[in-house]
Amino acid sequence: MRLAAVNIDGVLLTDTFSPVIHRFITRRGAEYSADVEREIFSQPQHLAAKALGVAAGLDWSVPELLEAFFEERDAYLSDHPLRVQDGAVELLRRLRAQGLQVICYGGLRKEHFDRFLGEWEDLFDGPRYVCTDEIRPGIREISADVFGLGFDQVLFIDDVARVAEAARELDVAFIGHASDFEHGFQGVLMREAGVRHLVTSPAEIDEELLCLVDAEAAAGAVWIR
Repeated sequence: MRLAAVNIDGVLLTDTFSPVIHRFITRRGAEYSADVEREIFSQPQHLAAKALGVAAGLDWSVPELLEAFFEERDAYLSDHPLRVQDGAVELLRRLRAQGLQVICYGGLRKEHFDRFLGEWEDLFDGPRYVCTDEIRPGIREISADVFGLGFDQVLFIDDVARVAEAARELDVAFIGHASDFEHGFQGVLMREAGVRHLVTSPAEIDEELLCLVDAEAAAGAVWIR
């Protein structure tokens, strides 16, 4: 492998989307389920907003839904400040020590990366951060278009099953990072998608695991099939 692509929210930074989406839906008396997460998570914002409206029973426009959601998120962040995950910076250094180039990606604009990870931008390569809102999940674009690599040369680390499913279709190496959100379903959904390696902390992605995934990628055995 030559490149590690690491998701920003939920892997390098704490998960502030799952709890807000859950609260947005349940406080309006609607049900939160695995199917709801499937429809919303790691979708372009306009599609996620539509799915959020359906789940919450709201007949609002996309701009109205996005405005309400981000207001809800701001309120959540006032009590639960966003922070860098324990062990995240050490993971980046470990990836580089393995000889990998490193890129960060996510659905928010680069200002989000600059604000929370700009202090460590020297640990990233190329454009350092790719906003995938319009190209989600972005596996093909990051691998081939940005770095010119084959799918067997890239490792993705993400917390969402939709990304895992796309990685499996392309036979891309993948490590799942399950959120600790108590009402979340992504860990279960990633297992259902065939994710072989699922961690709960960046610290669990150690040198031994990286070497194992590298060997599995070379053998075409990354996924449980």
